[in-house]
Amino acid sequence: MKSLLLTVLPVVSGAVVPRQSYFSFGNFFSTGPVATDSWIRQATTTLVLPNLQSPHDGNLGLWPGMGTKFTSGADGQLVQGLAISTVGEGSPCNFDASDVNWCVVASTYDGNQHDGTPYRAKPGDHVTYDYKYNDATAQFDQTVSVNGTVVSTLSTTSGQGAGWGTAMECQQEKCGTVPEHHYLNTTLIMNTADPNYSSTLSLGNATGDLVTADGGKTWTVAEITIQQYTYT
Repeated sequence: MKSLLLTVLPVVSGAVVPRQSYFSFGNFFSTGPVATDSWIRQATTTLVLPNLQSPHDGNLGLWPGMGTKFTSGADGQLVQGLAISTVGEGSPCNFDASDVNWCVVASTYDGNQHDGTPYRAKPGDHVTYDYKYNDATAQFDQTVSVNGTVVSTLSTTSGQGAGWGTAMECQQEKCGTVPEHHYLNTTLIMNTADPNYSSTLSLGNATGDLVTADGGKTWTVAEITIQQYTYT
């Protein structure tokens, strides 16, 4: 699933299914771009999985994404661990129509979708998404954990982190009503301090205070609340 977080202008992606006649984005918390002399070295957050959308229609993805940039000027990528709720086709977990689980997976979009190992999680689970730059490999190492246990990993050569935010993406058909949900203990660590990064915050029916205690090297949000949303 792909979204232009840096401009807060969502576009469709292929993470759930190929482009359909219907696709739409819901509420969001978005930051970026970073200052020209800085980039995001690590981004971490924990999504508390809500109940599935009601009615359980369409292909729904909830995800925290980090858009990237390349010093060469090449197009950036989207590092985006996913939580997917689908019926049948479109889920890496191959859900049955009666399944009431979420499918969580490490994932990166570079024009194609690259996934780690998918894992079935349930409403109420705490899913931690950690994207960390590895100096030894020049890759972003992505780790997805459920209730403290690592379940999916992926490493990709994705450049430098340029912005971070959350998305609520629906494909194929209207996804009903998505319950309010929460991201906890969000932390963004910059390569060099970006003292004005909070000025890039954009909210779409969401709340959360983006603050720094060290002059912009580390930015935190104790709790992000994404309000209930109905696809119409």
